[in-house]
Amino acid sequence: MLKSLTLIAALATGPAFATGLDIVVEGEANGLVHIDLFEDVAPGHVDQITKLANEGAYDNVVFHRVIDGFMAQTGDVQYGKMGTADFSMQMAGRGGSHYPDLKAEFSDLSFDEGVVGMARSQNPNSANAQFFIMFAPAPHLNGQYTVVGKVTSGMDVVHAIKKGNGPNGAVIGQPDVMTSVKVTE
Repeated sequence: MLKSLTLIAALATGPAFATGLDIVVEGEANGLVHIDLFEDVAPGHVDQITKLANEGAYDNVVFHRVIDGFMAQTGDVQYGKMGTADFSMQMAGRGGSHYPDLKAEFSDLSFDEGVVGMARSQNPNSANAQFFIMFAPAPHLNGQYTVVGKVTSGMDVVHAIKKGNGPNGAVIGQPDVMTSVKVTE
């Protein structure tokens, strides 16, 4: 009994781990998207995302690359944050954060509808702050990008995000925005 009480007390006073993100989206899409984060699959990436969210870095960041039937990309806190001196729709997608790039944490999880992955350059160890949400399965991404979570509510909002143009999915005109990104426990 004493061991059980000690274990319960230790768990109660231990660190609280982030389990998700609540993202308020405004634009063509309007509503709340909840993402469950996979700390056990990609602990380094989840740590960086939650630090940025807690700092307010993701607030007012645009969806800069949205390819119909594929994915919606956001998270460029350097060039994609509306209302800052560095904001530029032409540069959005090229920036990162003040934190270093991350070592890849590839897994055997599939890129299905609602899965959230980390964007990166051709270097597998270049993910930083940008992430994407899948509109549909994309098995060619499996094992090539780090999976960080999955949308558990609000996929209707994700599907309504303003689509971009051309094969690169560049959003023209007024983009949809993550007006608020909060860590949930």
